[in-house]
Amino acid sequence: MKVIINNEMRDFQSIWMDEKNIINAIDQRKLPFSFEIFKAKTLDDTCFAIKEMVVRGAPLIGVTAAYGILQEALKFKGMDSNLFKEKISNAKTKLSKTRPTAVDLFNVLERVTKKLDLVKSISENVAIIRNITRDIVQETIEECEKIGIFGNDLIQNGKSSIMTICNAGALATVDYGTALAPIRKAHEEGKKIIVYVNETRPRIQGGRLTAWELFNEGIEHYIIVDSAAGHLIKNRKIDLVITGADRIALNGDTANKIGTYTLSVLCKENNIPFYIAAPKSTFDRKTKTGKEITIEERDGKEVQTALGINDKKDIEAKRIIIHNLNSKNLNPAFDVTPAENITGIITPQGILKQPLADSIKQFLLKNSEYA
Repeated sequence: MKVIINNEMRDFQSIWMDEKNIINAIDQRKLPFSFEIFKAKTLDDTCFAIKEMVVRGAPLIGVTAAYGILQEALKFKGMDSNLFKEKISNAKTKLSKTRPTAVDLFNVLERVTKKLDLVKSISENVAIIRNITRDIVQETIEECEKIGIFGNDLIQNGKSSIMTICNAGALATVDYGTALAPIRKAHEEGKKIIVYVNETRPRIQGGRLTAWELFNEGIEHYIIVDSAAGHLIKNRKIDLVITGADRIALNGDTANKIGTYTLSVLCKENNIPFYIAAPKSTFDRKTKTGKEITIEERDGKEVQTALGINDKKDIEAKRIIIHNLNSKNLNPAFDVTPAENITGIITPQGILKQPLADSIKQFLLKNSEYA
């Protein structure tokens, strides 16, 4: 992704592992007010990064977990294969408890560890984990680029207005993004587009992160309060809505950032195309419908406070209280959009169309990596 630092344009991935086996990630808690790299040197650091949203976005959570397993494998000292397997198993368990809704976390952990073999040497097993992690990182990037190509076909050559929610860009993956991938591709091709970014309370991932990415890319956009979406959609200001996903059930029900369901209802009521964009790792082979998806309930303090600065000269962001201190706060982080509200799902292999249950079944038959 393009990042402007001190008026200089630079290219970054959202996460990488350096030569010292330290996991480096753009600290998304600090954006857009400061650009900092979080360094995870231990498994506890990596779990903290996922749980406390240093990293976030379903595909990136999965990649981070893969790096966490690799980091533990590389640190292992000794020749006892059973102890090695136990160490990896404990790391997998610890990482799996960081966040409950994004299925990429669990799919990736299973993929990274299922080929371990006690008959093989520890060095061979470390190589297996390294190779699978490398494949996952590269596939995530390539899949997002393909999502961009297929999704771009939905964007008209004339001026198009596209709405999105939360952040499903490069920051939520490794590079390029899911919901933002078609937008990036359209921009690269010179299509005239305007993006309407729902600010996405309570953590403002739209206003802080998506807007930051679009600004760095030079893509025209407006940040809107979440409750303005209905007004714009009803008055035909929006041509298309594209969102990301944290988990897609076998019938097409999709969990995503809280407020996504509301957008889907507004689009259905006003006959506006509503698309989900997701890589293979976001499909859940074990969950039949959205009713089975666990919705993460986060700390109410996120609702009660907001991160901000006083003006452009202020680089020290502070979290301030914005609500009545005597009131309780409820903070579901996700909601589930029913399959019937979704026009289609943009994948790296094309757009899955209605009926989604049938399309997803055929899609999963072709992709066994996370089986």
